[in-house]
Amino acid sequence: MPIHYARSLTSPRRSARANRHLGFALAFVAGATNAGAFVAVGMYTSHMTGIVSSLADDLAQARWMLARNAIGAVAAFIAGAAVSALMINFARRRRLRSEFAGPLLLEGLLLGVFGLLGTHLEPAGEPRLSAAIVLLCFTMGLQNALITKISGAEIRTTHMTGVVTDIGIELGRLAYWNRSARAGLAPVRAHRGRLQMLATLLLCFVAGGTLGALAFQHIGDLATVPLAAFVLLLAGVPVFDDLRRLPRRARSA
Repeated sequence: MPIHYARSLTSPRRSARANRHLGFALAFVAGATNAGAFVAVGMYTSHMTGIVSSLADDLAQARWMLARNAIGAVAAFIAGAAVSALMINFARRRRLRSEFAGPLLLEGLLLGVFGLLGTHLEPAGEPRLSAAIVLLCFTMGLQNALITKISGAEIRTTHMTGVVTDIGIELGRLAYWNRSARAGLAPVRAHRGRLQMLATLLLCFVAGGTLGALAFQHIGDLATVPLAAFVLLLAGVPVFDDLRRLPRRARSA
């Protein structure tokens, strides 16, 4: 990956192209992590709609242990999103080039921790909330908050409900037949560029999920190590830029 391209993906100076390309990369990572996590721990760790729905079902049927686990997963996802926002705002106030790379750096490190220690993060015996689920939900919260802030809530990568809905909306616009023009009414037009972006996000998520599930079945938790390395590669250049500027900033201070 060329250095200038890696730098542009997480640079504070954003472009629509950089947002799309980062979104595609993170959708692949989220798909692989989500599907792999289901193989490893039996839960889709980025699917908060499903987890909240299961929470309601567990509460209705007095399955208190499972309900507590669902609450812990949701709380971990929220905490990840909150930490991502804190890191971004901290770096923005200090005009760091790693404003958006910081959460990615943390995500890569956590995925690496899971890959190396995943088997030691699962509790034995009763169905208690595992540290693995907390770690992965926290990581997905980090990532989702990051891409949401970068793209102005236009791109989501950890869940596909909104993406699939928007694809349907654009397809409906594309299929609409503008039979006649009425005064004051603009014709219905599909945003073909947005439709292409949404379809690519979906394909990246599916591709990541397929490869992630296969990798977890064959090599287990170590499957997240390549994902961690990829995320660290995305974050590395801006972080290195800030580290290189530290002596100069210290002298000026």
